[in-house]
Amino acid sequence: MKKLVLLLVLAILGTSCVALPAPQSTPALESPNDLELARWQQEAQNVTITRDDWGIAHVYGKTDSDAVFGMIYAQAEDDFNRVETNYMNSMGRLAEVEGESKIYQDLRMKLFIDPDVTKIQYEKSPEWLKKLMQAWADGLNFYLLKHPEVTPRLIKRFEPWMVLTFTEGSIGGDIERVNLSQLEAFYGKVPLGETHAAFSDDDEDEEPRGSNGIAIAPSNTKDHHALLLINPHTSFFFRSELHVASTAQLNAYGAVTWGQFFIYQGFNEHAGWMHTSSGVNAVSFYLETIEKKDGKLFYKYGKEDRPVESKEIIVPYRTEDGMVEKRFTVYRTHHGPIVREEDGKWVSIRLMQDPVHALMQSYTRTLSPGYSGFLGSMQFHTNSSNNTIFADQDGDIAYFHGNFIPRRDSNFDWTKPVDGSNPATEWHDLLSVDETPHLLNPKSGWLYNSNNWPWSAAGPSSPKKEDYPAYVETGGETARGLHAIRVLQDKKDFTVDSLIAAAYDRYLTWFEKPIPCLVKAWDAAPSGDAQKAKLAEQISLLRDWDLRWGAKSVPTSLAVFWGEDVQKQVGPDARKAGIYMSDYICTKASPALLLQSLSSASDKLAADFGTWKTPWGDINRFQRLTGDIVQPFNDVSPSIPVAFTSAVWGSLASFGAHAYPGTKKWYGTSGNSFVAVVEFGDKVRARAVTAGGESGNPSSPHFNDEAQRYSTGDLREVYFYREQLKGHTQREYHPGN
Repeated sequence: MKKLVLLLVLAILGTSCVALPAPQSTPALESPNDLELARWQQEAQNVTITRDDWGIAHVYGKTDSDAVFGMIYAQAEDDFNRVETNYMNSMGRLAEVEGESKIYQDLRMKLFIDPDVTKIQYEKSPEWLKKLMQAWADGLNFYLLKHPEVTPRLIKRFEPWMVLTFTEGSIGGDIERVNLSQLEAFYGKVPLGETHAAFSDDDEDEEPRGSNGIAIAPSNTKDHHALLLINPHTSFFFRSELHVASTAQLNAYGAVTWGQFFIYQGFNEHAGWMHTSSGVNAVSFYLETIEKKDGKLFYKYGKEDRPVESKEIIVPYRTEDGMVEKRFTVYRTHHGPIVREEDGKWVSIRLMQDPVHALMQSYTRTLSPGYSGFLGSMQFHTNSSNNTIFADQDGDIAYFHGNFIPRRDSNFDWTKPVDGSNPATEWHDLLSVDETPHLLNPKSGWLYNSNNWPWSAAGPSSPKKEDYPAYVETGGETARGLHAIRVLQDKKDFTVDSLIAAAYDRYLTWFEKPIPCLVKAWDAAPSGDAQKAKLAEQISLLRDWDLRWGAKSVPTSLAVFWGEDVQKQVGPDARKAGIYMSDYICTKASPALLLQSLSSASDKLAADFGTWKTPWGDINRFQRLTGDIVQPFNDVSPSIPVAFTSAVWGSLASFGAHAYPGTKKWYGTSGNSFVAVVEFGDKVRARAVTAGGESGNPSSPHFNDEAQRYSTGDLREVYFYREQLKGHTQREYHPGN
């Protein structure tokens, strides 16, 4: 019966394609009217941009809105393509440029982002925020006016309301919880397994995304100043590094996601903040019971039959023959939009949708003079997908768990879709900061997060799992989490240098158990076994290995290739059993499988590099050849060895690399991107490095000038104060000059 109902429902799902006029070349920016031009010119005169000897922009404005104008202008100078692309994505308009493969990515965005609604939200925003949004649009439009050689791919004029479509600064927002293949299977009536190959966000990404954050209390530092490690793990070149200040209250430095006007991970003169991806359950899926009555759709809710809402969404997309549009009839309940089907029921999703307050929180936290001010910004409760590590000049260090946690009935398993017809599954109010895992100045003298659970965040001083509802944390411990504890516990007198050393500590915790189990398997093999003879030298190296990565290390290469192979062999069974991979290898995998996997890894190394005795740095490489968002790689062009490994193996310094079509060497695309260590003394002091360089233009001297520093963890001095820029200034100018 369920299947019959589903077939009846799917029969009315409508999609259609309509041809549009052939695309025209994108015209230059519309000529501004006299009032607009006068405003832009005045804002430009109120801004000074100083480029230091690394190309980093230090933006100084008279007012906060002037500073925002200059901040986004500087970003456009460095990489307008990434700025524009982020807004093409946030508004669901990628397919208009990139074609059919982006249709369902655009549909996903349009399920949540409606320009008409967003414009109303903009108009109702506080005046101070509207000024910042207007300055943002002015800065981008003035850039296009002054750079007629730059041809936007789509957006020829930026409007202030557009900012509200992209208030999430992390690498993957809540909307990306909607699986594109399942969305297409539902609305495109395409069987699962026959979806577009370009849906990269549905691929299993083995490289852990997120970040490391560490805060050290003054009681645990040599100079009695709080220290903060800022170490986001994202796609490379995902954020701009810059400094923005005004004569009012704004004065912040750090990493800015391209196109946004707030420092996402960084510091001001008094405090610093670092976000890490959270395991909090901030999104809920609901199983909706659908029935068709008199040609109309209804869903069960308690004793009611409520009408299913429907609307048409149009997704234009580019083809070789011109523009075409696809029309979708989409559905929603009071929980949210329908995004897939499961076991004869439709599945809706509920997530946070409060862009005005999200932008207010993102911006106001950059102004925080200390802990109390930062805590005040947390009352917006709109930082839905991130934990936060905090430190300030007063010596406070703090851990905040995910900032948007709806109160729910703990009798339900919120990691799975719940029954949408049962009113008991409704969200209620939000948990306060005090009701969530939270630490302030723990006795341990340190705290951290590495995308793992908070129950080990400060050693013995950590929050206790049993004190909170299960839905506040759905993750577990990570190899990086264990590594962080290893470099933090029982350590005293931290300095900037020693915290950097901890962030690049070479130990690989994942191999602690599996390598001895592999060696044991070899020891137990019969003496006449051919496999044992073949692997004798490899086992000898791994037996004596100190589990530390290094560019010249052969055991690192051997261990990583073996680790990848053995994970492919036992990974599905380990995940099904709910056992950590490293534990499963030792307790469930057969000795013969472990040895065969090492043999396969050795053969792979020999086939690709001529010998299994290949040093890790000959394999693991950093290469930046173009400004393309999707980077090309080849083994012929220059590249740089990188000693640290994927975060999978417990390396705190992360470099997610693999081979590409036509390459044998592995090239990194994610992991350490922006890294900074900050000391909050009488004056703030910081050192930092950005992957590659600040500019996205290959002809710029700052396209790849930090690559060597990045690959070795050699952080440079940050010029936070104007006096620090003396002797380190390349040029100083007003926007447009």
